[in-house]
Amino acid sequence: MALVEANGITQYYDINGEGPPLLLVAGMGGTANYWEEQVAYFSQTRTVITYDQRGTGRSSHSPVTDIEQLRDDLLALLDVLGFDSLDYLGHSTGGNIGQIVAIENPERVRKLVIYASTTHGDAYRAKVWRVRRSILENQGQELYGDMTSLMLYPPDWIAENAELLERQQAAQVAMLAPVSTMTSRIEAVQTFDRRAQLSNIKVPTLIICARDDHQTPPYFSAALAAAIPGAEYSQIDYGGHACSRTVPDVFNGIVVDFFGQ
Repeated sequence: MALVEANGITQYYDINGEGPPLLLVAGMGGTANYWEEQVAYFSQTRTVITYDQRGTGRSSHSPVTDIEQLRDDLLALLDVLGFDSLDYLGHSTGGNIGQIVAIENPERVRKLVIYASTTHGDAYRAKVWRVRRSILENQGQELYGDMTSLMLYPPDWIAENAELLERQQAAQVAMLAPVSTMTSRIEAVQTFDRRAQLSNIKVPTLIICARDDHQTPPYFSAALAAAIPGAEYSQIDYGGHACSRTVPDVFNGIVVDFFGQ
């Protein structure tokens, strides 16, 4: 666990394990904490890098202008850490960042997994984020945390894992940036759109989503798989937007089959 200066901000990062490098990039929450199950699993055979994005967690709580800026932050961090090329697993917003890297900086990516992500901010996502943003701005961070959990997890998983979820949710809420910074991240995601360049992605790519994901419904993943040449597409029957947490064994098995040991 460490802090470094990269691209004009302080960035928190963590490195675990030894072996071929694997980068895990989180979604809107943006923190390394999201990947607990994957770090434990993949660090047995790989060097696993996680970090907190601009505007989240232990990194600088600076506003975000666009997803391209988050890409620049990431590449600057990798430069400081000395990683030229690695395997990339990105969840939701992390999948958006991964699309830009694969399009504009393909030499930095060996293989790419885009997990529960989007092609652009469409009308459905506009409604989702209008509700979540209103809660954040008008009803506070604790209720925003509740709404986030409702969008991340299936109902029965929430009911069966109530104590674990409350601990995770409290820890995440405690690290939230100011509301203006959080809304800048929402706006950056909603204005993201690289559909015109997806056909330029040449790195081996796997698209993963869960059938019951209501935050980034499967039609986004199907569109990504159709647009990226040669992309593989794996749809999990159950798990919600956070299927890497709800069904980690299933998720990790699909990813390791794609990346290899």
